[in-house]
Amino acid sequence: MSKTLKDAKFSVLDLSPITEGSTAAAAFKNSLDLAQHAEKWGYNRYWVAEHHSMPGIASSATSVLIGYIAGGTSKIRVGSGGIMLPNHAPLVIAEQFGTLESLYPNRIDLGLGRAPGSDQLTANALRRGGKRDGSDFPEMLEDLRQFLRPYEQTGLPVRAIPGEGLNIPIWLLGSNGFSAKLAAELGLPFAFASHFSSDYTIPALQIYHQNFKPSTVLEKPYVMVGANVIISETEEKAKYLATSSQQQFLSLIRGRPTQMMPPVENMDEIWSPYERSVVQQQLKSSIIGTQEIVAAKLEAFLKETQADEVIVNTALYSHQERLESFKLLKEIVM
Repeated sequence: MSKTLKDAKFSVLDLSPITEGSTAAAAFKNSLDLAQHAEKWGYNRYWVAEHHSMPGIASSATSVLIGYIAGGTSKIRVGSGGIMLPNHAPLVIAEQFGTLESLYPNRIDLGLGRAPGSDQLTANALRRGGKRDGSDFPEMLEDLRQFLRPYEQTGLPVRAIPGEGLNIPIWLLGSNGFSAKLAAELGLPFAFASHFSSDYTIPALQIYHQNFKPSTVLEKPYVMVGANVIISETEEKAKYLATSSQQQFLSLIRGRPTQMMPPVENMDEIWSPYERSVVQQQLKSSIIGTQEIVAAKLEAFLKETQADEVIVNTALYSHQERLESFKLLKEIVM
């Protein structure tokens, strides 16, 4: 039976964008404001993502930002979408999220990825030891899960305090089949980055469903998919607003990441034909338009993915326009 918009849960993915001429401090205030609105509007969870050395993204110290957002809200789940585990010692993450769960019980999610969340030079600066390609992710994940188990079960000589014995949901995040298979084998929920890796979405979800093994965490598969969504009163305005995210991806492929730029009337004055094709390929799954257009495209997306939950990224220059887009989305799906 195909899922409809009312069957799925909807959540928010936030990169805490720093707009041109603004600051990280302003980005954090905007993130908290969006989280408070998302909670009021009934969104299921609010995740922030780890990125490094990016002038337009403020969420590098992800655990700290989660604490700030959880402290300014009261019931919405708050977590990482995700923590890039190879950048960190598993014990440190166990302690950080043990602290968050102790402060905000039953509200914290720990989403984990194995990519660096940065370029290779930055990854090298972050990863002083261990393997640089993320191939030790399964071992690091097992270490982390051990630290979070009750001491009575593990008897570990090194203990995560706070952390051990706390029920902190762990999600695996992925943009290919590796984490899909690992999540399935461990019986963990899986979140796929379909908002920037749309070509691999269905193959990865098939791998997850075909290999899923029930666990003490999950009896059956649970899938969340990412979606770039921009809604405005007209399709023309929505496409205009979307040029900010297009410029952001353009700066990445040029190797010169920037703060989030204001929208422009004509992207063809900025990018070459080749750059246009690369950016449009990267963002081709974006869902942009009026409520009616977005509702139809989201219905088709859910029919194709059969996802249990959709986590929405809305990258806009104007904070008020971002709030409005999430408000309009809420009216469609809730």
